[in-house]
Amino acid sequence: MEDMVIDEDALLGMKSLLGEHFNDTLDFCYNEFDRLNQELKQTINNDNESAIRHAHSLKSNATQFGALSLAEMAKNVEHSLNKGNLDEALTYAALLQTFIDKTKKEIDIWRINS
Repeated sequence: MEDMVIDEDALLGMKSLLGEHFNDTLDFCYNEFDRLNQELKQTINNDNESAIRHAHSLKSNATQFGALSLAEMAKNVEHSLNKGNLDEALTYAALLQTFIDKTKKEIDIWRINS
């Protein structure tokens, strides 16, 4: 798998904005990544509108916290669903949990070193 791209400037901006609440908010964001991915998995085969919404939310949350590779993968799912290409969306969606796990690891490394 490709290296995860993390926007450290976005993380620094969020850390500056949130101050002492940054770590708690980041932990909440990690839970949101997992929750949105689970909801996407539950809806992708039977509720296209909800699946698109979950992929969009995952993309937005990932972007906000500098998880650019994860955001790109969620965008791929969203765009595939918008085009009506379920097979392509399922292929991308199957990679999301791996991207989420790798993203958390990379951000945690950044968190320790910053």
